[in-house]
Amino acid sequence: MGSHADPIMSDEIYMPGATTVGLVCKEGAILGSERRYAYGTFVMSKVAKKVFKITDTIGVGCAGIIGDMQVLSREALAYMNIFEYERGRAGTVKNTAKLMANLLSARRFMPYLAQTIIAGVDNGSPSLFVMDPIGSVLEDKFAAIGTGAEVAMGVLESEYREGLSVDEARPLILRAIRSALARDISSGDGVDLLVITESGIKEESHKLVKEKNE
Repeated sequence: MGSHADPIMSDEIYMPGATTVGLVCKEGAILGSERRYAYGTFVMSKVAKKVFKITDTIGVGCAGIIGDMQVLSREALAYMNIFEYERGRAGTVKNTAKLMANLLSARRFMPYLAQTIIAGVDNGSPSLFVMDPIGSVLEDKFAAIGTGAEVAMGVLESEYREGLSVDEARPLILRAIRSALARDISSGDGVDLLVITESGIKEESHKLVKEKNE
């Protein structure tokens, strides 16, 4: 169980470094990403946001070009607002993942340079979908994307279990990202989280502190 989006173009097109992870827990889902935005050895920003709110109970985490992440999240937000207006109900996590997949697939010959995790809660049931830059969609319980994904996935694979509470899942997300930061020079400078439950989305910021202080 567990997967990360296939970096299909890693040999052809340079993707800026990042580590973004997500998982499903008992009360909802959590998305997290570090804040560094680097091109090679040059750090352009230490406060780059890579997790975004789409609806009151759905969020997206990205890795790749910041501009592409921002465009995708704004488009998804606009389309899901239109969906709710026309249908009289909020869209589901699966609706949002399919929408994002369509947006990515439509640009498959000149793709957005962004890998994506969609997570949220529908009627008390959490779910998560992960996709690559051309819109392949996979549902899973946890995922990691970006240049630090392989290291973060090792932590998630070994420590994730069904039925984690939010309070148990939060430090697991932070451990996974911290482990990636130790090996991926392009990731760093703190962590942003979206904690998604049926009651809404809570945004959190965490410094990279020792585990006993998390």
